[in-house]
Amino acid sequence: MKNLGVCMAVFFLLFSGIMFYESLSMDYYSEYGPGPGLLPLWVSGLIFVLSLIYLVIAIKKDIILFSQILPKGEGLINVLVCVGSLILFMIIVPFAGFLIGSTITLFLLFMRGYKWYWSLGLSASIASIVFWVFGIILQVPLPVNDLGW
Repeated sequence: MKNLGVCMAVFFLLFSGIMFYESLSMDYYSEYGPGPGLLPLWVSGLIFVLSLIYLVIAIKKDIILFSQILPKGEGLINVLVCVGSLILFMIIVPFAGFLIGSTITLFLLFMRGYKWYWSLGLSASIASIVFWVFGIILQVPLPVNDLGW
């Protein structure tokens, strides 16, 4: 299908249907009040109803084509670099650790707008600050390499 609105409506219908089904396995009430199944049940039900309404609208009058949504030229390259660097981050962070993986990822992203030395300095600084705040101060377990960073 080329109509993006119909594809997204069907996606959210399936997603909310699965979430609704899974929320039925949780308790709706607990001994102290609302249980863990209350919010997912109502939210997924609301998303399902709104997706049905949007599906009808998308079929009847709103025809949004994929070619209208995707950027062209430089914008498309920026989107591809962002997606590619995210995939690269997911691949290298288990081996290289958070600090090196985020530095490489940020370097690739910053290279689009800065000179290489600014990109390297900014990416190393930002990755170090984030690693320090989350890994050391807040004690959030981050993936590390053999050297501990």
